[in-house]
Formats: sequence, C-alpha cells, structure tokens
Amino acid sequence: MIGDTSLIDPKIKDYYDRAPEESRLRIGAGQLEELRTRELILRHAPKPPAVVLDVGGGAGVYAFWMADQGYDVQLIDATPRLTEVARTRNEGVEQKLTSSTVGDARALSAPDNSADIILLLGPLYHLIDSADRHRALTEAFRVLREGGVLIAAAISRWASTLDGLSRELFRDAEFARIAEQDLIDGRHCNPTQRLDYFTTAYLHRPDELGVEAGDAGFQIEGLYGVEGPGWMLSDFVDRWNDPDRRHILIDVARKLESEPSVIGASAHLIVAGRKLPKR
Repeated sequence: MIGDTSLIDPKIKDYYDRAPEESRLRIGAGQLEELRTRELILRHAPKPPAVVLDVGGGAGVYAFWMADQGYDVQLIDATPRLTEVARTRNEGVEQKLTSSTVGDARALSAPDNSADIILLLGPLYHLIDSADRHRALTEAFRVLREGGVLIAAAISRWASTLDGLSRELFRDAEFARIAEQDLIDGRHCNPTQRLDYFTTAYLHRPDELGVEAGDAGFQIEGLYGVEGPGWMLSDFVDRWNDPDRRHILIDVARKLESEPSVIGASAHLIVAGRKLPKR
C-alpha cells in the first residue's frame, strides 16, 4: 500500500492475486513460521474472550485459529481476493469471524480503544515509506484499549540474501541485483515475473522494528526472530517431516529468538508491544 490510503500498489495486488498465500504456511518453512508465530502471539495475548483485529490477515490463517480459541476476531486486509477467500471459509466453520472486510492498515475504521489485541502480521512488509509504517502503527495504538497488545511482523533485512544462498538463486543476475538493493536500503523490488522472488516490500533491521513500534507509543515487551536459522536449510522438509528433527528445529528457534546477534537470521521478525495506561 503506497500513496493514497484507498489504494494498494498494483504490483502487490497482482502478486497476491496470483500467489497462493492462503496455503503458504502449510508447506516448507512456512510451517515453522506459523507454529512460532502462534507461540509468540499466545505468550503476550490476553486470554479469550477478547477482541482481536487481524489487520493484514489475508485469508485468515491466524484469524480462524484465534476464533477457534474463543476470541472475537475481526479480519481486515487490503487484498479483495484474500478477503473473499476468508469470507467463503467463514461460511463453513463453527467458530466464525465477526467480520472480514477490505481495509487499509493506515486508516482503520475501528473506533478508539475498541480492541484488546491487534495483529499486524503483514502490512509492515509492504509499506515502503517509514511515514506509512508509522501511520499503521499509530492506528493500531489508537484502536487498542489501554493494556492492549500489538503483535507486529516484519521481514528481516537479510531474508532474501539468505534465501538466495539456500536456494542457489544468485546464479540469476536479476535476483542478485534484487538482493543487493535489499542490503543497501531494505527496499525489495522484483522486476521479474517470478513469484518466488516476492513483490514490492520493505525489509527491516531488527532494532529498526523495535524503534518504529516504540515511536508509535508502545512499550516493547519483546523483539523476536521467528524461525531461527533452520528455515534456510536445504533439507528443511525432510527434517520437518521427522518428529525428532522437527523438535530440534523448533527448539533452536526458541533458544535463539531473542539473541541480538542472530535475530536477523530469521526470515521474519516479530515485535510485541503494549499500550500502557495514561499517567
């Protein structure tokens, strides 16, 4: 989402219209990402029932999971296709979402002090300008009740470089140019037609994510690397399919989640922040 708050960047919309985002976390390293993200959400979230705004929640991977646990969940996403996927799924589940609407993380329709938890697990990926990220984070702060919790995700500054190393993508000069620019300023732009090179995005340094959440008013409770280094292993699927080896992948991610020197080796970062009562 860039520029006019009513629009999503056409390149980003095209990516999510074509990429199977709704099933991404069911395969490969996405399974580790989902498991660890769930862990980190539950570590900081108040117990149900509580009101959750899943902002940028796509087709509702986390929204439906939280609804199943008794949370009152409202899903908001900028992509009409994924929002419609969530609406269709909602018709067939027992624990339904309260709503599934198209919206902009920078201009939420929810009233002040109306949510207990805000998940911001996608919007910061695609807000290239720092001013837009600040708007999204301050909107989350506005909508949260005092004592409410923000869980916000970002992509690591080094994710594409490490992915390129793991999958030997640096043989492609186009990919090499993309990754080089990522390292320079975090602005990930994919001029190719390859979906696996992702789409327009901003890649955060870990400390930068914490500073941005703090600048929006949040008291930072944790800054985490989600997957640890295991996601980039070329034999990840074999390890994940073996219960003992899967346990090791998860255990290493947990042990290294807050170590500053290796947080950025994760593909994804999460910051947990709280809206403290006014004094």
